[in-house]
Amino acid sequence: MTVLLVLLCLIVGFLELYAGKRSKDQATAFVERVEELRQQVDRQSGVLVTVGEQLKAEMFKVQRDVLPAMENRVRENTGEIEQLRTLLHQADAYLRTQAQRMQDLEKQKVTLAALRRKLSDIESSMEALPRSDAAAAGQNVETALARISALERNGDQIMAFQRDLTKTLEDVEDVVTDLLGFTSAELDQAVATALTGRRAPVVAVGGRLWSRDPRLRDVLVEMYEQCVQANHLGIRFRAAEGGEDGADDGQLRYFLAGRTPEELVGDFAALLVSIGRGDAAAGGRRRTAEGLSLEGMLRAFAESTGAVAQIGPLVALRTREDLLCAVLSHAQVLDFETNRRYTDTLAAAVWLRRLPGHQVRDLTAWAAQPPEV
Repeated sequence: MTVLLVLLCLIVGFLELYAGKRSKDQATAFVERVEELRQQVDRQSGVLVTVGEQLKAEMFKVQRDVLPAMENRVRENTGEIEQLRTLLHQADAYLRTQAQRMQDLEKQKVTLAALRRKLSDIESSMEALPRSDAAAAGQNVETALARISALERNGDQIMAFQRDLTKTLEDVEDVVTDLLGFTSAELDQAVATALTGRRAPVVAVGGRLWSRDPRLRDVLVEMYEQCVQANHLGIRFRAAEGGEDGADDGQLRYFLAGRTPEELVGDFAALLVSIGRGDAAAGGRRRTAEGLSLEGMLRAFAESTGAVAQIGPLVALRTREDLLCAVLSHAQVLDFETNRRYTDTLAAAVWLRRLPGHQVRDLTAWAAQPPEV
């Protein structure tokens, strides 16, 4: 019995020693884990402090450099917008005044016509009077009729001048509206750039459109701008350009953004190849919005007797006989712009035909065929 008690005491002591050792090991492991976590927290705190200092430096740089420049630019553009808005209001008021004057002139013209008819009736009734009285009255009537004719001619001239002036003011109003839209877009992009840090698209390529047929200009403008948008380009600004004598000859200058000239060269070359083979109008996988919009613009060109379109490196030219399309290199685009080859369609057609064959497509026969459905 004594031996059994001794054995039990030994077992209990061994278990207590084992439990104590295990508790000590767990406490040591816990302390080591806490120390490891503390070191990780210290490292993360150091990283966060570094990032915070960098952010603080960037914020200070933005407050010191970017925000004052943006504020000055917004203030300057705001002043320009106010001036343009004032000019637009003045032009609108002047247009209303001129419209009222034109209405008054129309009423005067109607009154003069009625007076002319009445004087004609009086002249007819004078034929029954004695010759001496009739001669004096007839002379007075002729004088009155001559005066009325002069007033009518002057009224027609004034009305023609008023119509020309109204058209000029409407053109000025369109330009001011475009400038307001362009300035507002510039300000919006400047604010978005400051907030997001992403650079806004800049004007990358130029564009141009001219047509000899005034009746087709609106249609060609619509088809041209649809083609521009379908090829993922944005119209930053559009302005009318006059001829050498300063007169408006229907030529429009475009400033486009969204893609680089290098991207457009490859895409337009592929589109011309597909149009020449009929792939753009076929029902296959190459039926894209880009190809269909370009095909639509070229078919609209085919209805004209003379037109020129440029979208970056792409040039479409319509003479009375031919429809040519080419994709130019950077040097050729510069030559096309600098030498103003777009002003003479026949000379431009000769110039295009001298380019390497892989750059130029003669689509005259293609345009004569009915479009495939």
